[in-house]
Amino acid sequence: MSYVVLARKYRPKNFAEMVGQEHVVQALGNALTTQRLHHAYLFTGTRGVGKTTVSRILAKSLNCTGSDGQGGITATPCGVCDACRDIDSGRFVDYTELDAASNRGVDEVQSLLEQAVYKPVQGRFKVFMIDEVHMLTNTAFNAMLKTLEEPPEYLKFVLATTDPQKVPVTVLSRCLQFNLRPMAPDTVQEHLGRVLAAEQVPAEAAALRLLARSARGSMRDALSLTDQAIAFGGGQLQEAAVRQMLGAVDRSHVWTLLEALAAGDGAAVVHTVDTLRIHGFGAASTLEDMVGVLQRMAVAQMVPATAASDDPDEVRVQQLAATLPADDTQLLYSLCLHGRGELGLAPDEYAALTMVLLRLLAFRPAAEKKTLKSAALAPREAAAAVTLPTAPAPAP
Repeated sequence: MSYVVLARKYRPKNFAEMVGQEHVVQALGNALTTQRLHHAYLFTGTRGVGKTTVSRILAKSLNCTGSDGQGGITATPCGVCDACRDIDSGRFVDYTELDAASNRGVDEVQSLLEQAVYKPVQGRFKVFMIDEVHMLTNTAFNAMLKTLEEPPEYLKFVLATTDPQKVPVTVLSRCLQFNLRPMAPDTVQEHLGRVLAAEQVPAEAAALRLLARSARGSMRDALSLTDQAIAFGGGQLQEAAVRQMLGAVDRSHVWTLLEALAAGDGAAVVHTVDTLRIHGFGAASTLEDMVGVLQRMAVAQMVPATAASDDPDEVRVQQLAATLPADDTQLLYSLCLHGRGELGLAPDEYAALTMVLLRLLAFRPAAEKKTLKSAALAPREAAAAVTLPTAPAPAP
């Protein structure tokens, strides 16, 4: 049997398995339980947060007949009836998915709407799911407006998009809109731990933390990176191997850079950047890691009670937070954040990284205050040094 990737193998089959979208699950679950069903739903959110998954679970909830064949609309589809199994496998006649990215014209939409006049063949409801609906043309949107506003009682529309700003207001006003949020790194890490435990793959917590942070809120990206990391590590996930695969910076280099910046040691900064160049670590990931550490330092300086004791890097964060003044931390954070945009403009990203880090030394508040103080005192000292000529005594 061919291997099934983790993102497909562990795709949620019901609302109870959904991770990180409790607000959507609660709203849809209550609507299904009380059978207060809308005729059109719009799911928005970035890639890999569960828009298509929620659509399929909703279609199963509407058409589930139960394990005994006598069930009705439910918030907990059984997963064993013909409707549930056919929707999971993609062969349910009354559930149609249209990819608007490749079928964006009015002809494709009209062809879909022509099926709306026919009642469901196999299920209780006919469900039309249009993915990336913002890619449809204006003519295609206009063609579906009337049907979208007053569809037959057996027809449900489910729209999904990653860019709701491009969806016309006339379509938005006809739908119930649910925003699926990007998932927190802790949520992604916890889910990856459960998946790898089920797969019996040994994994280090630091490796999972790297994968969760690199996914940027997308569970599908996290599972895809995990697949790649398992293959790269030969069946196990270790922090060094995952860091090498992702091209992430070794955290020791980040600590070295921050300690050198705190001490004002420009030579150590330039030497560390040369080390990053030799080992092939990315300049963008270096600044990204520095931004993350500086943010935690700023929180530790302003709200010391929120320090996380379970993080192995927390001791270093607390030490740097005590060493660096709060205004320096804020300036370093701002310059590192904006410095990431300069990397693509320079002919050499490591030269751009060096300039960003040296700029941190050049514009430190302590040095600036010292320079301003010296500049303010200079005219006074110069004036004091000038001796005015003495007026001659009047003649008798």
